[in-house]
Amino acid sequence: MFWGNRPYHTLDWELRNQFGEKVYRLALNGGMTCPNRDGTVGTGGCIFCSAGGSGEFAGEAALSIEEQIRRQKALVQSKRPVRLFIAYFQAYTNTYAPVSYLRRIFTEAISQPGIAALAIATRPDCLPEEVLDLLQELSLRLPVWVELGLQTMSDETARFIRRGYPLSCFEEAVRKLKSRNLTVIVHTILGLPGESRADHLNTMRYLSRLKIDGIKLQLLHVLRGTDLADYYRDVGFPVPSMPEYIDDVIACLEVLSPDIVIHRLTGDGPSDLLIAPDWSLKKRTVLNALHAELKKRGTWQGRLYEP
Repeated sequence: MFWGNRPYHTLDWELRNQFGEKVYRLALNGGMTCPNRDGTVGTGGCIFCSAGGSGEFAGEAALSIEEQIRRQKALVQSKRPVRLFIAYFQAYTNTYAPVSYLRRIFTEAISQPGIAALAIATRPDCLPEEVLDLLQELSLRLPVWVELGLQTMSDETARFIRRGYPLSCFEEAVRKLKSRNLTVIVHTILGLPGESRADHLNTMRYLSRLKIDGIKLQLLHVLRGTDLADYYRDVGFPVPSMPEYIDDVIACLEVLSPDIVIHRLTGDGPSDLLIAPDWSLKKRTVLNALHAELKKRGTWQGRLYEP
């Protein structure tokens, strides 16, 4: 099966199929922190996470959610005619706050004109029952996506990156979210120190068995100011070339369930923070090379690739 002109289940195809038109994401900042930073779980955060909590491209926390949405919508609409948007709470852990506060900011977001869905990036150890109940309640108004940062299923790698929760916690969070008919999207990282392609494929097969709804395949970025940057400088580890990364992504796509929506195939870290790999700054070049390689190989999961 092909989704549009791609041999994998693209997010763009899924959104157009669901809403009938192009939908854009607005990255928001709810002003929260993370239990892996404030001492509840740890103080240093995950070793790859920057001071911005992976929210360098999100709005300004000092602004109201309404104002963040208004400004970002205006920016997008100045470049292209777009009517529908996803309110995406991106920076830090976006369920790590009192439920009364979460209700206020999430309701403020979905009440804005043109908001078609609510996406919330969080940790599986930050989903108490009262928060799950709130998300289920909001999902009666519009689609609610919950994005969980797993990165890898490997316990050894999880300890190295200081993820701060066991795999059983992740599995329980997925079970509870799915029981409430909430959309589950999982963040993974390709290229973590010590991991091989076999490790990546194990994670993909594991997530396929859990029947998650969507996945983000993220290239590991070494960013200034992180503990990973110190490790890269002092100990060192190999970072993939662009062809190596493309091979890895294609191998992951081939073993993932075709029902899983592909939300991301790479990433572009902030240029002022990025140490390696420098080729990742050219995101469009990477994606074009990926699709060219798929065409060159000519087959996809045993079928001829003729988009």
